[in-house]
Amino acid sequence: MRMGKGMKKSIWMAAMLVALILTGCGKAASSGEEVVVYNWGEYIDPDVLSDFETETGIHVVYDEFETNEIMYPKVESGASAYDVICPSDYMIEKMIANDLLQEIKWENIPNVSNIDPQYMNESEQFDPGNKYSIPYCWGTVGILYNRTMVTGPIDSWSVLWDEQYKDNILMQDSVRDAFMVPLKWKGRSLNTMDQAELEEARDLLIEQKPLVQAYVVDQVRDKMIGNEAALGVIYSGEAIYTQRENPNLEYVIPKEGSNIWIDSWVIPKNAEHVANAEKFIDYMCRADVALKNFEYITYATPNKAARELIEDADIRNSEIAFPDLSKCPDLEAYLYLGEEGDALYNELWKEVKSK
Repeated sequence: MRMGKGMKKSIWMAAMLVALILTGCGKAASSGEEVVVYNWGEYIDPDVLSDFETETGIHVVYDEFETNEIMYPKVESGASAYDVICPSDYMIEKMIANDLLQEIKWENIPNVSNIDPQYMNESEQFDPGNKYSIPYCWGTVGILYNRTMVTGPIDSWSVLWDEQYKDNILMQDSVRDAFMVPLKWKGRSLNTMDQAELEEARDLLIEQKPLVQAYVVDQVRDKMIGNEAALGVIYSGEAIYTQRENPNLEYVIPKEGSNIWIDSWVIPKNAEHVANAEKFIDYMCRADVALKNFEYITYATPNKAARELIEDADIRNSEIAFPDLSKCPDLEAYLYLGEEGDALYNELWKEVKSK
């Protein structure tokens, strides 16, 4: 239920992408070959798409979604036949459970060897055996804070209940991300289905509510850059961007643990151009291509070969973009909790928002 992952780019860049979708370019315009891709908004460098078309002669038909929940019913209905999709961890698990994906033929994607094994290992939380998905982008959720506006160390989720920061706290307007905070603070799993643990988390969120300036998504980034809040829950990729804009901002994964999310390429069961889908995914796994996408969207790449190509040593060695996962033992991916789980979390979230 993560939302708003794409970085805000200029209007002309969006227009360029539209032009690419409508016209194609290079050899792709006359080859008759195509691949139909469904991805998050603003989650790929448009030049990568045009370069792929030029190099392969395969026209990219490109569609965008805003949330996993918008994407899923379109795929489930079969009304649209996509060849490549980029869902998140828990949604991949749901799609596997409902037989919507086909297994990937690894021999047709040799560049998968560029993916760091530690991210393949993390992917096994939602795709055992890595049969159906290949990581594209990943990150963590943590606290972004303005060091000129806080006192003492910021290393625990508990700071988001500190009354000295009343009206200076930004929370994610997303049910799983919101509940993750008190669950991890109290040593619970962010995938818990235990009624008592979830009610405790609900009560903590209600208790916190008078201290919260706003429940937001993309606005966390903008407000923190503008010094409008002291603390905000944010995705690590956006934290990288905010630090470029405001050097007073710092990002931390709280000591109690957090969410590690992974968005991965998958091939639907009803894909009509499977060979082209494999070529597209293999191209995305190429080191220079992964680097280009990383520089455009700022969300961390799991591609170890691409990381080695990053010229800026501060970024290449950034503990925000590329933390040592062995030092973060309490990171969990969101798992699909079934219709019952969705209903339970959503009902408790409604109770929080209504108070």
